[in-house]
Amino acid sequence: MRLAFLGTPAFSVPALDALAAAGHHVAVVVAQPDRPAGRGQELRAPATKEWAARHGVPVLQPEKVKDGRLAAALGGLGLDVLVVVAYGRILGTDLLRLAPHGAVNVHASLLPRWRGAAPIQWAIAAGDRETGVTIMQMDEGLDTGDVLLQRACPVGEDDAEGLARRLAVLGGAALVETLTLLERRQVVPVRQDPAGVTLAPVLTRDHGRLDFARPAAALACQVRAFRPWPGTFTTLGGRPLKVHAAEARGDAGLAPGAARADEGGLLVGCGAGSALLVTEVQQEGKRRVRAAEFLQGHPLPPGTVLGA
Repeated sequence: MRLAFLGTPAFSVPALDALAAAGHHVAVVVAQPDRPAGRGQELRAPATKEWAARHGVPVLQPEKVKDGRLAAALGGLGLDVLVVVAYGRILGTDLLRLAPHGAVNVHASLLPRWRGAAPIQWAIAAGDRETGVTIMQMDEGLDTGDVLLQRACPVGEDDAEGLARRLAVLGGAALVETLTLLERRQVVPVRQDPAGVTLAPVLTRDHGRLDFARPAAALACQVRAFRPWPGTFTTLGGRPLKVHAAEARGDAGLAPGAARADEGGLLVGCGAGSALLVTEVQQEGKRRVRAAEFLQGHPLPPGTVLGA
């Protein structure tokens, strides 16, 4: 198929690789504009733009997508389909109806579960044992289009970055499979079940705050889900303390938030008679260290309570 690819971050690149390997013609890559990044805030090109440069594919980086200009630019390319993978913008009707096969999207969840901006993180945070990818026929809603194909995979013990890498590869393979079925007119679109809808909203820093009244297993999932962004944190002696790694433990005889040093790190009481073993921490302005190392320089006084 001859297609336009709309995508921006590294998550999109395995889909581009899969499309090229399968012999599809990527006529143009559409990415968001270069953005400042890093400590120096120098402009950085999106990962898809770098892929396009390596493969000699033209790139468009419009600031807006609903003013008609992008549709006009793509309209003369003789496209069969628009492929959208983590583009980060809502498309208007002019783009959704531009090509004979419309616009198909790779979404990193088993829709209708986890519609929205952060499906990978929320699947881990909720303790889901299984997630996957959905190839969806896009409409004007937020991840509400008909399902064309789904492929599942276990969540495992990955953090958000690790799971995203696996889902990106799975999504590329599922996308190629879907385009083949579209070409053969063998796809049967399936409407999403409204009863199964859950939302995956944009993450904010406050989503990373640890509430030790919750069970330790839920907090361990939260730590994995929100690593590296927005990260998880609590306070110790009124000062912020980032928590980079933690494991759920059984009853340690500690009230929620009460903490003591343990051979493996910092043991904190949680809800439902459980405990969280914090193994990696970081003070504000300091480097990330093992919790055991941190405690050597910061002995806990009796009665220490985190988050107080």
